[in-house]
Amino acid sequence: MEELKHECGVAMIRLLKPLEYYEQKYGTWAYGLNKLYLMMEKQHNRGQEGAGIASVKMGTKPGCEYMFREKAEGKDAITEIFSRVNRDFAGELYMGHLRYSTTGKSGLTYVHPFLRRNNWRAKNLCLCGNFNMTNIGEVFDKLTAQGQCPRIYSDSYIMLEWMGHRLDREVERNFMDAKQQGLSGQDITNYIDNHVEMGNVLRTTMPNFDGGYVVCGLTGSGELFSMRDPWGIRPAFYYRNDEVVALASERPVLQTTFDLDAADICELQPGQALLVNSRGESTLEQIIPQRGDSACSFERIYFSRGNDSDIYQERKKLGELLTGAILKAVDNDVDHTVFSFIPNTAEVAYYGMLGGFKRYLNDRKIERIEALGRIPTREELNAILNDYVRSEKAAWKDIKLRTFITEGNQRNDLASHVYDITYDVLEQGVDNLVVIDDSIVRGTTLKESIIKILDRLHPKKIVLVSSAPQIRYPDYYGIDMARLEEFIAFRACMELLKERGMHDLIEDVYRQCKSGGEECYVKQLYKPFTVQELNEKMVQMLRPDDVTTPIELVFQSIEGLHTACPHHHGDWYFTGNYPTVGGVRLCNQAFVNYIEKVYNQETKF
Repeated sequence: MEELKHECGVAMIRLLKPLEYYEQKYGTWAYGLNKLYLMMEKQHNRGQEGAGIASVKMGTKPGCEYMFREKAEGKDAITEIFSRVNRDFAGELYMGHLRYSTTGKSGLTYVHPFLRRNNWRAKNLCLCGNFNMTNIGEVFDKLTAQGQCPRIYSDSYIMLEWMGHRLDREVERNFMDAKQQGLSGQDITNYIDNHVEMGNVLRTTMPNFDGGYVVCGLTGSGELFSMRDPWGIRPAFYYRNDEVVALASERPVLQTTFDLDAADICELQPGQALLVNSRGESTLEQIIPQRGDSACSFERIYFSRGNDSDIYQERKKLGELLTGAILKAVDNDVDHTVFSFIPNTAEVAYYGMLGGFKRYLNDRKIERIEALGRIPTREELNAILNDYVRSEKAAWKDIKLRTFITEGNQRNDLASHVYDITYDVLEQGVDNLVVIDDSIVRGTTLKESIIKILDRLHPKKIVLVSSAPQIRYPDYYGIDMARLEEFIAFRACMELLKERGMHDLIEDVYRQCKSGGEECYVKQLYKPFTVQELNEKMVQMLRPDDVTTPIELVFQSIEGLHTACPHHHGDWYFTGNYPTVGGVRLCNQAFVNYIEKVYNQETKF
């Protein structure tokens, strides 16, 4: 119900034939650009704050441009940048990026790709990625200790400078080799261009970074590379044939763009890099040994496009697995329950939930028929078979209302009308209303809009269902939720601790977080409470003052999550089990920040 800004999207294409080949076969010089455009549009869900593209044209003469880049801000950035390109942009290497800020930094300066220029073709580096690094301070210190002075303090720019520094060393290594072979002038340049090994650059840079990432890059000499973090947190998929090598953040993007089956596409493995050299030869290299199995489960629940065949089934399973908990919430009264969903991203989980209840009703029908002990009459069969799952489009999301009214009360009133209802879809005071969402994060939209709107239907009870478990901990690997106090589950936990006089626990956890260490001490705050206790406190906090209808929250269990998404074990936002030390440290620091900036305003230790 609350939109999350999250992982960025990447797209790369390496054309393996001369440009004339594509113009003759496909009838346009823009074959590569058109494919890049389609790949980016199919990943528009991954970034609406900005976009950028880059290309490299090989075989150019000195004095002619060979590396191009375009960037733009805003939700229409893709259209804007592709409207600017012309035939000069044609090349053999293409790279695109879609940006969602997860650090609060905005502006064209922070839109990928980033470009490091040099008069040596092979030293030109263009970089983009889907990443958040948790130890950027440490890497910054290493750079400055070498005498460098980065212009901007951000993980993207610091990575560009660190990798650019190592690329310089790789070029210089080849320069010395060429000199030893007696080469000179342009022969040295050609030797370097043909012998740069980006695997060497990655091996001397990426082990320094802690975080979740897919890093992509191009060099002026025609090297293309993409590398995935060794924990497998962020996703990447690639496809190779005799015409192209292509990579994207999501599998269906490649399927649609190149008309492929899922089996044609491979997933880049943790710590692995896809490398294409200047001659068009592609290889896979294990840059860092795999350090964990922590593929982001939020990708499956919410972020990735639901038309991936596996993700579609996983989201349906998430909904289906909630059947028992929802039955309990409505006291098994399915006959007087209407099912719906908000927002559209929860639609697939909704289908799974309906499927679970259809199976439940079918089992109940069989039991009723068997209980008759005889062949039923037609009327009896009709009475039994007419039991069905009552599903309705109970809520609608309208277009965003403009905030030209600045007075707080009037702005809040406008916010409460972001959603609307379909009137008369249930019997007032008799029917329960079950509404499923993919996740409940902050609770702001629930309190300010959704609960009030749903209450206008006057149901007997409102059951708000999340296909994801309770979100209790911040994310530092690419999702825009870095502060503990943002989460309604955390705020409920703190309220319960205060109500029960457990200030000693709060103080102990604060001291432990302050002292450092590699254990997530914040997890201790939740241990005194059951999921149900936290649910009940959240309902108290989210209930608008003028709503008296009974409300219940139902969340997915951790066990249900891993049953539905068996190959994506990254669940730190639910469990506090961070895959990297950097994530643990930042979570502990987030609690220190909360105590010192928020909690101490109310209570002093």
